[in-house]
Amino acid sequence: MLPLLPFFLFTGFFLIWPVVAVTLRSFQGNNNEWTLANYRPILHSGPYLHAFMVSLKLSLITALIGSLLGAFFAYVIVKYARGKFGAVVDSISAVFANSGGVPLAFMFVAAFGTEGIVTKVLKDLGWDIYAGHFTIFSFTGVVMVYSFFQVPLMVLVFKPAIAGLRREWEEASISLGASAFTYWRRVGIPILIPSFVGAFFLLFAGGFSAYATARALTVGTVPLVPIIIGTLVDGNVISDQTNLGDSLAVGMIVVATIVMAGYIWAQRRAAKWRS
Repeated sequence: MLPLLPFFLFTGFFLIWPVVAVTLRSFQGNNNEWTLANYRPILHSGPYLHAFMVSLKLSLITALIGSLLGAFFAYVIVKYARGKFGAVVDSISAVFANSGGVPLAFMFVAAFGTEGIVTKVLKDLGWDIYAGHFTIFSFTGVVMVYSFFQVPLMVLVFKPAIAGLRREWEEASISLGASAFTYWRRVGIPILIPSFVGAFFLLFAGGFSAYATARALTVGTVPLVPIIIGTLVDGNVISDQTNLGDSLAVGMIVVATIVMAGYIWAQRRAAKWRS
């Protein structure tokens, strides 16, 4: 256990202790008395419960878009991009998957804003994307921006699962008289489902916890839990609920724990095919 001591110290200080501290504060009132008052705004209909619903909806939509498109691109890359070209594609995916924050928000504003480059090009071609209700600063805009890093993240996570499909399985299936469609329906897809579900949970957690990109893009006009927590931490608190932000953070921790439990379960199911 001694070689693992630095890891446990690092994890305990930067992960376990903050979670414990936030949880304890969420049960404390303004006078440090123990109370459940900080959780009432979350459990009852109101702006905070609505923010949780919007955050869950955003995470679900972006994870679904990212997992479906990313799985398709991962299959195409495994099948057709090999050698140096495949390495270049992996590098590009890694860069896009780690894009975020203010630079990503600025990039999309510069491209799809009211005076953005892409907006002007499409307008010259006869398609004014702002003629209807679309705006890059809305919920739809956040979905589009989040999908930018969700799709390549899915490629990175799901590509090893597709590459791990053994050629012998397909050859054995064909030798027994199965068609390509039957192989994918009876063998390929069932094997890939646990990895797909695990990657979906990972994307969901990433979309649920993202903060800087949405904050810079919407300036708080889209009610998301991380943005509200940031506002409360900055000092804009309700006079009689100083630790409301901590209770919202605990709610996010609970959701993240459930999602990561599903991810771990899916990874264990997928691991038996890699042994």
